[in-house]
Amino acid sequence: MANFNINKTILGGRLIADPELKQTTSGVSVCSFTLAVNRKPIKGREQQADFINCVAWRQTGEFISRYFKKGSSLCIVGNIQVRDWQDQNGQKRYATEVIVDEALFVDGKNDNAEISVATEAEPHFEEYSEDDDCPF
Repeated sequence: MANFNINKTILGGRLIADPELKQTTSGVSVCSFTLAVNRKPIKGREQQADFINCVAWRQTGEFISRYFKKGSSLCIVGNIQVRDWQDQNGQKRYATEVIVDEALFVDGKNDNAEISVATEAEPHFEEYSEDDDCPF
């Protein structure tokens, strides 16, 4: 049987704080942020959210740190990654984060209203009367 692996994540939510842009010792930009993503509502229960740690590298990280701030809506595409390390006490620690490949605006430029993801203009339909020949 063939080996089959998929690791693709698409999330839409709001930043809980301003993104933090840093540089590695070799000068590579890395941006860390946490995205609050609402869970599917359950009738009769209070809305819940998950707080997902995200990391964006290079131009994607610079883009996020430049155009988004605390409370901004953001849609990201990436993959889930788990890393581990030993802390100062020798304990093994783990972190699960989304490594961001793409970041997209969700809010309009001057307001917090959601904008459409469609890029084409509204369709134009022509009316046909019953007397017209219809090709189908």
